[in-house]
Amino acid sequence: MSAGDQGVTRRRLLGGLAATGATVATGAAAMPRSAVKSWDMRTGVLVIGSGAAGVSAAIEARRAGSNVMLIESLSQFGGSSAMSGGVVYAGGGTALQKALNVQDSVEQMYRFLTLAGTLHPPLEKIQLYCEGSAEHFDWLVEQGIPYTEKLTLAKGLPMGDESLYFSGTEQAWPARDLAQPAPRGHVPGVPGMNGGRRLMEALLSQAAALGVTMHSGVGAHHLVVENDGRVVGVIVTIAGERRAIAAQRGVVLACGGFIHNREMMRLYAPQLYECSVPWGNAGDLGEGINMGIAVGAAALRMNEGFAIVPIYPPESALSGIIVNASGQRFIPEDSYHGVLGDAIAYHQKGRAWLITDRDSSYAFHQDNFLPVAEASTIGDIAALLEFPKGALQQTVAYYNLHAANGEDPMFHKSGAYLRPLQGPPYKAWDLSTTQAFFPAHTFGGLHTSVDGEVLSSFGEVIPGLYAAGRNTAGIPTAPYIASGLSLGDCTFFGRRAGRAAAARGGMSG
Repeated sequence: MSAGDQGVTRRRLLGGLAATGATVATGAAAMPRSAVKSWDMRTGVLVIGSGAAGVSAAIEARRAGSNVMLIESLSQFGGSSAMSGGVVYAGGGTALQKALNVQDSVEQMYRFLTLAGTLHPPLEKIQLYCEGSAEHFDWLVEQGIPYTEKLTLAKGLPMGDESLYFSGTEQAWPARDLAQPAPRGHVPGVPGMNGGRRLMEALLSQAAALGVTMHSGVGAHHLVVENDGRVVGVIVTIAGERRAIAAQRGVVLACGGFIHNREMMRLYAPQLYECSVPWGNAGDLGEGINMGIAVGAAALRMNEGFAIVPIYPPESALSGIIVNASGQRFIPEDSYHGVLGDAIAYHQKGRAWLITDRDSSYAFHQDNFLPVAEASTIGDIAALLEFPKGALQQTVAYYNLHAANGEDPMFHKSGAYLRPLQGPPYKAWDLSTTQAFFPAHTFGGLHTSVDGEVLSSFGEVIPGLYAAGRNTAGIPTAPYIASGLSLGDCTFFGRRAGRAAAARGGMSG
C-alpha cells in the first residue's frame, strides 16, 4: 500500500457507501396531461419531500385553507433536516437575542450575509429574510420547538442545552470588519447533536395536528403538465405501482439536494464530488431538481455547496497554522469551518495541512484528521511533506515574528488564538478533501421567486410549480458562512412557498 492509500479507510468507506446509491435520477421527463387517463388521488397542494422546507410549506398551505398532501420517498419522515444540528440562523433582534441582552439589527445581519460570502448573492431574498427573521423565530417557537434562554461563546455547535451561539464566521477576519458580530445561531435547547431531530419532531407533529395527509414510501417521478405549461400533478410509485396524483392548487418540490447522486455530483459539482463524506439524507438524489428542469426550470449555482472541515473543538487547535501545498498560509485559522472547507475544496485543489506544536496539538485520540508527519523541527516537517525548499520555514518564521507582538498582518487571526508556533513535537495533520473527515452537501438548485414560484430560464413563472429548501438555489451559497442558513432558508421560504401555492386557483380538466 502506498503512502497515499494509508489511513483513509473510514472516509473512503463512507464515500463508497454513498456511491452505491442511485446515480442519475430516472424518469424526470414531464408527462403531458393528455397521457393521464384518470387521477388516482387528488389534493389541493401536493408537497414532495418531508424535510424542514416541505413540512413548513405543508403547515402554511394548510393554514391558508387548502387541503394538503405530503409525500416522502423514504420510509421515514424528516429528510436531511432531521440529521442536522437543528440550527436556524436568525437575527435582527429575535426574542431570544433580546432575552439574553444581545444587540443586533436587521442592517448588521444584512451586511454580514451580503458582504461576507459570495459575489452577487440573492439580495432580494436576503433582505426579506433579514427583515422577517425575528417574526420567523417567533413562528418556530409557536410550532413547539424548544429554546432555552442560554448563550454560549464557545466555538462550535453547543453540546449542552444552550440555544444561542456564534454559528458562523462573524468574529473572524474579514467578516468582523464588514458587520458588527452578533450570535445568530438559534438551536433547540437539547443536549448533544439532536437539535435537527427535535426541530423536525415539532414540525411534523404540527403538520399532523393541522390535518396534513402524509404518506411515506411514495417516490415522485414525473410532473404532469397541461398544454398551457401549467403543472397540475405528479406521477408517483406506491408499492411498485404507478399512480397519478392531481394537485388542484400547486405542487411544491422540496426533495432536497443531490449529494448522493454521484453522476450529478461529477457533472455539476466536481469539487464537492471529491469530499470524503457526502452529508445528507439518502433521498438527496436530485430528483426534484431534475423534475423541475424537465418542465423548463432554470437551475442556479449547481457547483456550490458546503464543504466543512471542523478542526475545532478543541479551540486550542486554532493556535496552529494551516498551509497549502506550497507551505503557505491562505486563511485565518479561526474562520468558521465552512469557510475553511470551501477554501480548501474550491481554491487549494482539495489539499491542506494543519501544523501544530506541543500546545496546539490534539491532546486526545481522534480520527477526523490523521497525523501524517511528526518531528522536532519545522524543517523536518517540511521535508517529510515534500514542501518547496524553505517555504514552510519562511511561513512559520514570518508568522512567529508577528505573533510574538500580537499581530497577524496577513490574515488578522483573533488574538485569542494568536501566539508563536514553538515547542516540539511539531505535527502535520492532513486536511485534504479525500483523506480527512470532510462532509459536503449541495446548495445549487431551481431558480425561484421570493414566494417559491419556480422560474424558467427566461425568468418566467412556471404556473402551478413551487420549490423550497435545497431543491432550490436560496440564501446558502459558497462559501457557507454560518450554520443555520440552510435550515433558516428551508423553513422561511418553505412557509412562503406553501402560502403561495395555497393561494392559487383550481386546475382545468
